[in-house]
Amino acid sequence: MISRFEDIEAWQTARLLVGDVYRLTGQGKLKTDFGLRDQLQRAAVSIMANIAEGFGRRGRQEFIQFLKIARGSCSEVESHLYVALDAHLLSEPDFQALKA
Repeated sequence: MISRFEDIEAWQTARLLVGDVYRLTGQGKLKTDFGLRDQLQRAAVSIMANIAEGFGRRGRQEFIQFLKIARGSCSEVESHLYVALDAHLLSEPDFQALKA
């Protein structure tokens, strides 16, 4: 049984993604594109924050709604990654690693 949001596998995966996003946005050309960098970071953080907030609401329907919002943030991260790739701010291997 899950008793804390930290026990949720999706939250754990989102936490890893946030770490990877911060690591990659802190280096190379992406580091200097402040708008895209910040958008990417905020969208990634939003994933784990919404999972945690939904869990904290203690209601099944509310939790589901927050999971849907988190999923939307996942799509936002993916879209930002395409922008970074197309603008040559992110390498193909880094893109593929984060997309996975």
